[in-house]
Amino acid sequence: MLKRLSRGEPLVLAALCLFALGLLVMPLGLLFRVGLAEGAGALLDALGGRSVRAALWHSLESAAVSGTGALVIGTVMALVIGLSDLRAKGGFVFVLLLPMMIPPHVTAIAWVQALGPASPVLQALHLAPEMGATHPLYSPGGVWLLLTLQHAPLVFLVVLAALRALPREMSEAARISGARPARLLRRVLLPLLAPSLLAAFALAFVSALGNFGIPALLGIPARYVTLPVLIWRRLSSFGPSVLRDVAVISLMLAAVAVVAIWLQSMLQRRARSQVIGPAQAPLRIALGRWRAPVTAAMALYALATLVLPLASLLATALVPTYGVRLNLDTLTWANFAEVLFRQSVTLRAFLNSTLAAGLAALVLAALSCLLAFFLNARARPPRRIAGGIATLAEISYAIPGLVISIAFILAFLRPLPLTQLSLYNTLWIIVLAYLTAFFSVALKPVAAAYGQLDPSLDDAARVSGAGFGRRMGRIYLPLVAPAAASGAILVFLTAYNEVTVSALLWSTGHETIGTTIFNYEDGGYSVLAAAMASVTVAATLGLMLMLDLAGRRLPPGVVPWRM
Repeated sequence: MLKRLSRGEPLVLAALCLFALGLLVMPLGLLFRVGLAEGAGALLDALGGRSVRAALWHSLESAAVSGTGALVIGTVMALVIGLSDLRAKGGFVFVLLLPMMIPPHVTAIAWVQALGPASPVLQALHLAPEMGATHPLYSPGGVWLLLTLQHAPLVFLVVLAALRALPREMSEAARISGARPARLLRRVLLPLLAPSLLAAFALAFVSALGNFGIPALLGIPARYVTLPVLIWRRLSSFGPSVLRDVAVISLMLAAVAVVAIWLQSMLQRRARSQVIGPAQAPLRIALGRWRAPVTAAMALYALATLVLPLASLLATALVPTYGVRLNLDTLTWANFAEVLFRQSVTLRAFLNSTLAAGLAALVLAALSCLLAFFLNARARPPRRIAGGIATLAEISYAIPGLVISIAFILAFLRPLPLTQLSLYNTLWIIVLAYLTAFFSVALKPVAAAYGQLDPSLDDAARVSGAGFGRRMGRIYLPLVAPAAASGAILVFLTAYNEVTVSALLWSTGHETIGTTIFNYEDGGYSVLAAAMASVTVAATLGLMLMLDLAGRRLPPGVVPWRM
């Protein structure tokens, strides 16, 4: 026993269990206890409320409609990129994934300014609606549309990865037998992709279910309130029973997300098709005379979904007051000067977001490397324990960020026992919430990388007398480092601009980029919100471009979007 303990494996596994209990189980367990403190009748009473029922229906409706739209758009894009001889694939992949890295509330602000009567771009083209006209996006359809565009890149990533993992033998056999591309797609590829399509839809559905920025900025004016927005409004109203009421609604939202993931897993098992053979490069079907129209359609989609709203966002940031037409006389940089040099909250928010997202990315990359080792262990007990922790991480990712915020408020509202250290109203509570919310994002690529390693590597190292630390440092970490870096990049880019998790956890002095932009817009300072959002988009784009350039010299798989 002493010899095994000296190798470090049981100690590391015990530390991972403590992490899971402290961040994945305890906060959500407290939420469950508070939500059901008065029994199941509290849930029934909540459902009896007219506003809760309406918000629940709106959440399900918007998630289902936008999830279906994202599935269609993302799958079509993935099939075109993954199966055809389209030119400039790397550039298209980069552009198609960029909306996923832009915060949802920034997306909402950009589209509101792009299509409204005060749109600088539409005014310049003399296409702007009349002043006083109802904004077309302040409607349920506007919420559905922007949720679809926001989550289509998620579907695109999942389906494109599935295409790369498919062996080519069946597709090549079908083509040799004379199957045209349409028949090949209908009879071979789509049945094989069915589990991945279900997973992609579930991911888009759950992401839309927990989205706060888009329903808050578009749904509130249209009186189309979803559960995350209702939670935010209830918590902002205070009152003696506010935490219990919010906990009940949060528990309801969490239950919907978990049921959606459970249904997806069950349907995936039924739709799974066993294939034989290693993964190979996907097909390259010649588009022929359709190449130019397909390329033009892809470029038009990128122009309509990315360039138009971002151009309007920038144009709004360059006018003195919202609604003023942009020209040489009204052009001003005062809004950028205000948010970058005069407003201390802006620089503080950039610093806080960089620190919180960077620290969460590094910690999760390290934890993922350790947990994935035990997920592929030969011994059954460590593998089962690690599998349980991975399942908890999946559930935490499926639960909307606003629910995690409520759980962390309940868990850390009081000082920690023994140490009397208070984490509430500090940046650390946001970092811990990020660890809970995004653990699954960092774990997936690392677990896949471990699954491809030959178990004989570990056997040879053990026979040679290498302990756990030496095996991790000399064998496993160098081999899975590209996957760990890929997961860390995704975590950083996701957490850097998010607003859902930190919407209820920020405090004065500990603002994040997402909460600062949202507060500007919610307070009526649209030009300042546009200026800071423009800076945020520029920073995100610059970071992605630097990673893309560095990816040419890095091992394959480090930069997630590189072909």
